[in-house]
Amino acid sequence: MGKGMNLRAIEEIEDLGIVLSDGCRLSARVWRPVDCHADPVPVVLEYLPYRKRDGTCARDALTHPYLAARGYACLRVDMRGSGDSDGVMLDEYAPQEQADALEVIAWLAAQPWCNGRVGMMGISWGGFNGLQVAARQPEALKAVITLCSTVDRFADDIHFKGGCLLNENLGWGATMWAYSSRAPDPALREDWREMWLERLEAEPFLPAVWLRHQRRDDYWKHGSVCEDYSALKAKVLAIGGWGDSYKNAVPALVENLPGAKGILGPWVHKYPHFAVPEPRIGFLQEALRWWDRWLKDSETGVEEDPDLSLYLMQGVRPATWYAERPGRWISHDPGAVEVRRLGLGAGLGAEGGCDRIVASPADCGMAGGEFCAIWLGPEMPGDQRVDDAKSVCWDSAPLEAACAVTGAPEVVLRIVPEAARGQVAVRLCHVHPDGASTRVTYGVLNLAYRDGFEEPEDMVPGQEIEVRVRLDQIAYEVPAGARLRVAVSSAYWPLLWPAAGDGPLRVTGGHLDLPVTQAPVPGREFPEPEAADPWQTEELRPDSHVRRIEQDQQSGIVSLIIEDDFGKRRDLGHGLISGGTARERWDIHPDDPGRARGWCHWTEETERGDIRLRTESFSEMWADARDFHLRARLEAYENDTLVYEKELDETIPRDAM
Repeated sequence: MGKGMNLRAIEEIEDLGIVLSDGCRLSARVWRPVDCHADPVPVVLEYLPYRKRDGTCARDALTHPYLAARGYACLRVDMRGSGDSDGVMLDEYAPQEQADALEVIAWLAAQPWCNGRVGMMGISWGGFNGLQVAARQPEALKAVITLCSTVDRFADDIHFKGGCLLNENLGWGATMWAYSSRAPDPALREDWREMWLERLEAEPFLPAVWLRHQRRDDYWKHGSVCEDYSALKAKVLAIGGWGDSYKNAVPALVENLPGAKGILGPWVHKYPHFAVPEPRIGFLQEALRWWDRWLKDSETGVEEDPDLSLYLMQGVRPATWYAERPGRWISHDPGAVEVRRLGLGAGLGAEGGCDRIVASPADCGMAGGEFCAIWLGPEMPGDQRVDDAKSVCWDSAPLEAACAVTGAPEVVLRIVPEAARGQVAVRLCHVHPDGASTRVTYGVLNLAYRDGFEEPEDMVPGQEIEVRVRLDQIAYEVPAGARLRVAVSSAYWPLLWPAAGDGPLRVTGGHLDLPVTQAPVPGREFPEPEAADPWQTEELRPDSHVRRIEQDQQSGIVSLIIEDDFGKRRDLGHGLISGGTARERWDIHPDDPGRARGWCHWTEETERGDIRLRTESFSEMWADARDFHLRARLEAYENDTLVYEKELDETIPRDAM
């Protein structure tokens, strides 16, 4: 769809002001048909804190002009306190953020160039708030396309997983500490310096905000649309990728929302018309079908699409990066899924109990890759043998036929703990004939949250418990001749912060419930990707990505070191120069999880003419048996002169973590 259409000439507005009821001016970048006043069009809104002027330009250039030329007004709005908008931003998904979005939607629907209908589209933050705003039921919002998002902010976001503390709580919080420190473009705001200093003073250190809520309390329930799926009246298309951390929401939305459709491909955290690994799909054509049906009342056939389209990946050798994943598209049929129960006895599939001690070194998990692969470096799970050796493993016999795992496997463990606290990480792996081990999917559980995430309960040492660990959704075909492996560890660093006061776990039995589709139904043939012209820039510094593991032979400390230089470039349209570099270090001693430490340092650069702005942001976290300790520092420079600095120290009690 698209190449044979009569395209409409479009115009771009770099800085359209939307003034809210409290006087706060939000800045929008707009692409729309030039004749929209005579022939009004629907609006597609993308509403983010990631800066339309220099942050999301690459994907905006490919996406919004394409849709605009096909009869839509596309707006990229900087949220309050971000980019070129007024105000300050104090948290993610806050009530203020949603209230502002409701005003923006009402304002858009009332414009003479709008036909009164609005859709929201976004990935990650924009995917989250599209669902959250839809749950508020603004009259004009008729449809949503949500990508790489979640329905449950506690169970399935970057803060906690399975009730365990994710180190991404610090890592992504450090990213926002840096992102939010940047100034508006001086070319658009005479008062840019005052706005910048106001933001720097008000900017919260979000890892500490989030860490004060270590249970699934009202803070996390706010913005979790799983609390009431029935509130979502807009038509939802949900998209995700097997290489991304946000994959579980797509089946959940399809299952719980009448008329919702879902697509899950092989991709990392990117829009699928330019995502990797390939194959990509014609996402923009799919988006047009969705928007044309629900914003223009055109019959596009989306109702007849399979409810859930899955890319069934062929089993491959482990690698920390894939340019392409072989496989095929299938139409998921829940009725065709057979759950095979495989006992955890002498091996995987053997009947009877077992007696295995799980007492992993604290550095187990180093082969797990990045929690959320996004920066296009070596971020995917590598060969699992190094972590398998530090885990307790159950292997199956060689498979007599290929096995298409489709869904969310679950592992039930009978455990006798030696301590009141602990955690488990469970990996399902594809073991190759030569012993190489590919992670298929995984799940983790804080054992204090074995019966739910709101009220933790300590274990009684010596008393057997039964726990169920739900692994992430997947579609993966294990070939004949390979083995399946269930690997259980009591640590998963640096994905999880170590549990306090944990001890060995005796596993006395259990089983794997494996969802398998016997004869997958061939799926849709998606069109090849189309897009508008790419962002025009001059490269001033190339990007580079480093990820390495080191061990200090004297101290014994094992470190994961990440260096992501995102390069530096000049926008050839408006001339703004932007660049950034992120550095992370995650230290732990294999025999002493109490020596765990995380450290992040970001540099952000913005230049306009003879104005050179730079921020340096530092974040650090460690813990003892009772408390988490966080330290953060923010420095802002104008033409290499320090103009602002602040430092924060926080001590937050551990709560069943």
